[in-house]
Amino acid sequence: MNVRQVQALLDTLDEALSRDGLGSFRREGDIDSGWVLLDLGDIIVHLFSPDQRAYYNVEGLWSRGTPVLRIQ
Repeated sequence: MNVRQVQALLDTLDEALSRDGLGSFRREGDIDSGWVLLDLGDIIVHLFSPDQRAYYNVEGLWSRGTPVLRIQ
């Protein structure tokens, strides 16, 4: 995923959230850093570049956790 793809995802999320009345939220991080966090209140969205995703290994950190709710 490159910077343009991350920006396209953010633009799409912004548009969908605004359409659903959730336009005001906090954004942390920078597209160029490879990690952007959106704080929607009850929901946190992380957008990682492949390099940042591999570095932080989020799936590995949570691999021993017990799912409370799985959304498919």
